[in-house]
Amino acid sequence: MSFSQLLLLGAIAGCTIFLGLPVAAVGRIGAKTKSVLTGVATGILLFLVIEILSKVLGAGEGALAGAAHGRSTPGLAVLTLALIAAGVTGGLTGIPLIERGIIRPLARRRSNGAPQAPEGAPAKSSPAALSLSIAAGIGLHNFGEGLAIGQSAASGAVTLAVLLIVGFGLHNMTEGFGVAAPLTGTRPSAGFLAGAGLMAGGPTFLGTLVGSTWTSEIATVIFLSLAGGSLIYVTTELLSLGRSNLAKLPLLASLAGGFFVGYATDLVVGMAGG
Repeated sequence: MSFSQLLLLGAIAGCTIFLGLPVAAVGRIGAKTKSVLTGVATGILLFLVIEILSKVLGAGEGALAGAAHGRSTPGLAVLTLALIAAGVTGGLTGIPLIERGIIRPLARRRSNGAPQAPEGAPAKSSPAALSLSIAAGIGLHNFGEGLAIGQSAASGAVTLAVLLIVGFGLHNMTEGFGVAAPLTGTRPSAGFLAGAGLMAGGPTFLGTLVGSTWTSEIATVIFLSLAGGSLIYVTTELLSLGRSNLAKLPLLASLAGGFFVGYATDLVVGMAGG
């Protein structure tokens, strides 16, 4: 596989996120229906949080085990654990700061009539801001996926790289639904959806580019930790949004459905890696 072909496939894997965005174009829907869709999206993001944090915490445990058995230094183990803690904390606290300074102004300029929160109001009252926050968190996660694609190709495992592209591409479709769910019934502009899709899916291409020329376990830990923290934040925001219009049991049932949709698509990636 040539370098240009690898980058093209990486771009395709990222662009599949746009297949999940059309749900945002749904016109008038009831509050309960929207909350069900929100619950499904929350379940998908919850699965991503568990998947990401299991990898991150596993890296920390591996670093400690390596230091204990002489395969690496104690300093590297301490650095890895510190980066995990800083990354998760930064993801949790950084997204609200980015929302306030960047995402909310961008949402107001590009949402084309979607209801916006007044200055100083909680972020959860703005569907556009919440959608962009989700896109930012997923983008960090997808950069890590792109790194895996690029590193597989660089190591000579071309077949694995192609299978990862297929699996991540399928996974990105469900992530697109997570980005779009807060926007249902608000009629966002095509430009706004394009920007949110690029924010979430574009990093897959960038990660493929970086991973094919440079490998770093530390960098992977940093990006996945940031992604885990940011997705914890947006998951709680979506859950709060769903609870505003739907009883607990139906919301949790839709959340479970979304969780297993995310799990089913992830099995494709697992089969590729196996």
